[in-house]
Amino acid sequence: MPETGPPSQSSASSVPSEESPAGAGSGSPERELLERVRARDPEALGQFYERYVDLVFGLAWRMLGERVLAEDAASDVFLKVHRAADRLDPARDPAPWLVTITTNVCRDLWRSGAYRMSRRAADVDDPAAAAVLSTGRNDPEQDAIGSERERLVQAALLELPEPLRTAIVLHDYQGLDHRQVAEVLHIAHDAARKRYSRALTALEHKLRGRL
Repeated sequence: MPETGPPSQSSASSVPSEESPAGAGSGSPERELLERVRARDPEALGQFYERYVDLVFGLAWRMLGERVLAEDAASDVFLKVHRAADRLDPARDPAPWLVTITTNVCRDLWRSGAYRMSRRAADVDDPAAAAVLSTGRNDPEQDAIGSERERLVQAALLELPEPLRTAIVLHDYQGLDHRQVAEVLHIAHDAARKRYSRALTALEHKLRGRL
């Protein structure tokens, strides 16, 4: 399968974040870190990884439902970040860029034989994966799965077709609005809204009689 190159932040980060990262102004510690990441400074890349690995892994796990594949996806995302570091804009929040790259990596995996084989033994109950799930706010402890209801919702989510699953994950778990989802998926705003509505209906149907 040909490798999908990471988008530039100028296009991928056209999805605006709800707020800029704290201290992102000129000369701030955050901006200095991103400038060092842009220069591929090894220490800065390590700090960047530690700061955003929960976001990336949480999104990948929600999309893929299997810990090993999610770990592989996260590794691929940060490899792409390293390769595309020169495209990083230190003045912008990198989270939307990471969401776009992670979504693209997961979509590539969905089309692979490895993903189809892994679904036979998906570990939606895996506590190791559940312990680091994030809604995109880098707070994995707050977002940890701790209930049977959440397990059932995640299992039903994994049964949805990939486009519908992505719509719910990006909107409900990553906190993107419909316009932002449309930017990530390269579809029209109205199409994103309609896809999310169809996804909710499908998810409700899957959960009927389970909850």
